Amino acid sequence: MKKELRTQFLTRQHMVSKDFEIYYYSDTTLLKVENHAHNYYEFYFFLEGDVSIQIGSDIYPVQFGDIMLIPPHIYHHSIIHSSKVPYRRFIFWISQEYCNYLAQISPDYVYLMHHVQATHTYLYHNDRVSFNAVQSKALRLIEEMQSDKFGKEAQIPLSVNDLILHLNRMIYERLHPARQHEGLALYQNISQYIEEHLNEDLSLDRLAREFYVSKYHIAHIFKDNIGISVHQYITKKRLDQCREAILGNMSITEIYQLFGFRDYSSFYRAFKKEYGISPKDYRDMNSLILNH
Repeated sequence: MKKELRTQFLTRQHMVSKDFEIYYYSDTTLLKVENHAHNYYEFYFFLEGDVSIQIGSDIYPVQFGDIMLIPPHIYHHSIIHSSKVPYRRFIFWISQEYCNYLAQISPDYVYLMHHVQATHTYLYHNDRVSFNAVQSKALRLIEEMQSDKFGKEAQIPLSVNDLILHLNRMIYERLHPARQHEGLALYQNISQYIEEHLNEDLSLDRLAREFYVSKYHIAHIFKDNIGISVHQYITKKRLDQCREAILGNMSITEIYQLFGFRDYSSFYRAFKKEYGISPKDYRDMNSLILNH
């Protein structure tokens, strides 16, 4: 059995590690944390609970899928309204020094940090699909940090950077919708369109009509760019979203219909072929990880 990913909550509000720390908390006995500030960035990914977050003088009720970023030296604390349901969340801490290091690689890594500090916009609501992608990356990072796998020390910073960049891209694209398609090649435009319409008909004929090019040209550019057919690409994208939705506790019946599979049998065959495990077994395996 995989190691448990949940961490017992402590009231410690300082980093032990130099660069980053991440925790998954699921608490029924709730410890009070006084108003406090850090000298590092805190990402907060909310899953469940009857709580609000106070940042400065403002109080933010939170719901499933909410992401908050609290910059250094900003006072904040949780307000617990009820303990009838577990309080579940991810906490992701990143030092200012590590952010500076990433900014030297690319300013894209710290777009969100700068945006939050300039606008004082700390809370970002997300739909279930978007948040499941974040949750999946957070879980993979925690699992890697707790593992004894070969290459662990090389993989961890890659996973951290991937999560940080994903968060920056997600918010940037939300704030700049008109620029998402500017200057993109046809392949990139079609790829983007596919990701935004996974629950719809995505036949070559449909794509050809949408982009005013022949379906043979579309098939050709996909083969040239990624070496697989359009159909294979769409299936992989749909399966990836289904897998992340399973982590978000959606019903399997709802999932395969939401992401464009005609029936359960075709979804089952494709999922098992891609991941080597049935959808139900994958859900049960991850439920054990989160609930033990």
